[in-house]
Amino acid sequence: MGWGKRGILTAAVTVVCAVTALAAPGTAFAAPVPTPSTSPSPAPSPSPSSTPAPSKDLEKVREKLDGLYHDAAVATDAYNAAEEKAKKQSAEIVALAKKIVEGQEKLDRLKDQAGAAAREQYRTGGIPPTAQFLLSDDPAQVLDGAGLVLQGQRATRDLIGELARTQNDLQAYADDAAEQWQKLDTERQAKAAAKKKIEQQISAAKKLESELAKRDQERLRQLEDQAALKAQTTWLDTGILQEINGKASEQGKKAVAFATAQLGKPYVWGAEGPESYDCSGLTSQAWAAAGRPIPRTSQEQWQQLKHIDIKDMRPGDLILYFTDASHVALYIGDGAIIQAPRPGRNVTIAGAGSMPILGVVRPDA
Repeated sequence: MGWGKRGILTAAVTVVCAVTALAAPGTAFAAPVPTPSTSPSPAPSPSPSSTPAPSKDLEKVREKLDGLYHDAAVATDAYNAAEEKAKKQSAEIVALAKKIVEGQEKLDRLKDQAGAAAREQYRTGGIPPTAQFLLSDDPAQVLDGAGLVLQGQRATRDLIGELARTQNDLQAYADDAAEQWQKLDTERQAKAAAKKKIEQQISAAKKLESELAKRDQERLRQLEDQAALKAQTTWLDTGILQEINGKASEQGKKAVAFATAQLGKPYVWGAEGPESYDCSGLTSQAWAAAGRPIPRTSQEQWQQLKHIDIKDMRPGDLILYFTDASHVALYIGDGAIIQAPRPGRNVTIAGAGSMPILGVVRPDA
């Protein structure tokens, strides 16, 4: 593997720079800037109808919006997962690049030692110890010299072995780096696909809402609130709060305090603060602030953290929603949560039972 010193250093720097560029938010996926067009401007879209829609139709709109935003949440989780994997692979590539540089420097030193040994052998004529013994006037001196030669031969064999191992290590590092580059590219494509789906779902939801008259938009918001209140009331009517009496741990209190300080900040998919959050960005940062790093996505939080029975939950625990764990919120006690709900909404307090509960996990179990 013909690694040149300058070539390997250049390659390593290129690797680090390329990884940095790939990992930078929005670098690889920035939306294209529209180019000026000389074609006639399209006709303005019709304004929303001023005729109020029947309640039955608005309920269908609400259900459709719920579906669109749910699909956007699933895609957001996929985007966040790909982002986390890409960060990990980028770090591994950087580490491998450093190993390659160090290995090449070691190989250069070994080659210098081998060259010095070869030059020394050339100066002594390369005569075997037996021949030197027979030709010498002082056999005792030759025997002493022969011992040194044998030591030199062993050192040479060790040197050759070390050279071979170092070259093999370099090849292995290069192969690992190539594999990580392939994985990084796969995650880049996964992020791009998830980003496209998120934007499609959110765009469709916004279009659907924009086609409603203003009064219908207000009624739609009321329907959303009523549906959440109905679900919360049904949950509370089970008497669950009488069974929930857990007290927050010290870390749980810190997580709740952090989440409370974020109230009013906007939901932005893929965001994890400090100015905006998505649902799992809020919960992961709340627990990071409490000194307990947890997985980034809601699905990973559900899969990797300890499951707790609802009656045993305490402030600071995380509640996962929907059968696919596509939403997560932080329980704050008294049947309430703090959550980053969806696009177009802000971090807010809501009823813990306002959505279908999948289960509860405890970060500091």
